[in-house]
Amino acid sequence: SEANVAKGNCGSWLNNAANESTYKIEMAEPTKASGRWCSPWRVAIIGSLADVVEYTLVTDVSDPCRLSDVSWIKPGVVSWIYWAYNHGSRDYQLIKKYIDFAADFHLPYMLIDAEWDEMGNGGNVEDALAYAKQKNIAPLLWYNSSTAWCAFGPLYRLNKPEMRQKEFAWLESMGVKGIKVDFFSQDSISTMNYFVDILEDAAKYHLMVNFHGAPIPRGWQRTYPHMMSVEGVYGAECYNNKETLTDSAAWHNCTLPFTRNVVGPMDYTPCTFTDSQHPHITSNGHELALLVAFESALQHLADRPEGYHAQPAEVRSFISSLPTVWDDTKLLSGYPSSYVVLARKSGACWYIAGLNGTNEKKSLAVDLSFIQEPVKKITLYADGEERNQFDIQMLSALKKSVHEVDCLPRGGFVMKVSLD
Repeated sequence: SEANVAKGNCGSWLNNAANESTYKIEMAEPTKASGRWCSPWRVAIIGSLADVVEYTLVTDVSDPCRLSDVSWIKPGVVSWIYWAYNHGSRDYQLIKKYIDFAADFHLPYMLIDAEWDEMGNGGNVEDALAYAKQKNIAPLLWYNSSTAWCAFGPLYRLNKPEMRQKEFAWLESMGVKGIKVDFFSQDSISTMNYFVDILEDAAKYHLMVNFHGAPIPRGWQRTYPHMMSVEGVYGAECYNNKETLTDSAAWHNCTLPFTRNVVGPMDYTPCTFTDSQHPHITSNGHELALLVAFESALQHLADRPEGYHAQPAEVRSFISSLPTVWDDTKLLSGYPSSYVVLARKSGACWYIAGLNGTNEKKSLAVDLSFIQEPVKKITLYADGEERNQFDIQMLSALKKSVHEVDCLPRGGFVMKVSLD
C-alpha cells in the first residue's frame, strides 16, 4: 500500500493488465517538481496473517497529528438513509424517520445524504437540522466533490477555498458535526491536494470528514484524526445497483479484514437485515458481526429502521452500545475468503466477530486464553436455526478456553466478553 501522501503527490495503484500474474506499481500521473520534494511511502506488510491484520504500518509512517485540539472529534454510530431506498434525502418525512431511529437507539449521528438541497414533503434541510437538534441527534451532511460524477447535488460548494470555508462556517453555525464528500475522480495530484484542502479547512470548523466514492485512505487518519472513514471498498451499496454481493458477499466479507481494512477505516455501511434492490443471503448473525469485523470510526447503519426494530431486545441493546474505535485488535484465526475470527477491545470489553465465508455449515473455535484479565460475563449472539434468527446465549465466564460456535452457511456471530 502507500502512506503519507501529501500535497504535490499523486496516488499509485497495482496494475496487472499486461500479465495477470505480475503486478506493477504505477503512478496516477507523472510528477514534476522543483526544489525539495518528498515521495510518499510505498509500503509492504510481510508476515503471518496476524501480522498483516494487526500491524499499523500505514499510520506509523504517516505524519503525526497536526491538530492542536482533538476534543471535538467524537466517533460513533450513524443512521443512514440511502441504502434502503436507493435514493438521497429529498423527502423530509423520511429524514425524520431516520432521526427518530437514531434517537430510539441512542445513536449520536444521522447522515443526511445526497439531494438535501432539493428536500421537500413538509420541510427543507434547515427544518431537518432543527428536528435533529430537537431529538438530540447530531447531523452529518453529504456533498458532491464536483470533480467526477455530478448527477446529484449539492454541487460546486467545496471546490474553491472561499466557497468551502463559507459553507463550513454555515454548517458549524447550524450544529452540523461532519461531512461526507462523495464522487472523487482519480488518484491525481489535484485530487490528493483536494483531499488535504478539505481536511485542513474542515478542522477549522470542527467538522469530521468521511470520504466516499474515493480511493483508499493513506495514513491521513493519523495526521488528520477527524478523517473518520473512507469508502474505497465494495460495500453494502453493491446490493443496490448491481448483483455484485448477492452471491459473493460472504467470502468477500471474509477477505476484507485481511486486505482493505488493514490500510485504514472502511465505510462499508454494514449490518443490513432486510433487502435492498438485490437480495443478500448472509445470516443475521453474519451481518451483526460485520459491525465488529469492519473498522470505521463513523459506522453507518444502512438498513431501514424497521429492520433494526425487528431484532431481539438483546441485539437492539448491542447496537445501541456499540463502540466504533478500538484499543486493541487480535486475529484469533481465519483465512481470506474462508472464515475469520477477529477480536477487538474497547475499554473493559472484548468484542469477538466470527464470519463464515463458505456455503457450508462451519464450526468456528474461539480461544479466549489470550485474555489476561478476569472475565465477568460472556454473551454470544449466534446464528439461530434460520438465516434471519438469532440464538443468544450466556456462556460460563469461568471458561476462558475454547468455545466452539456453530455457524450457518454464510453465517456468523459476535461474542461480547465483559471484564471485571
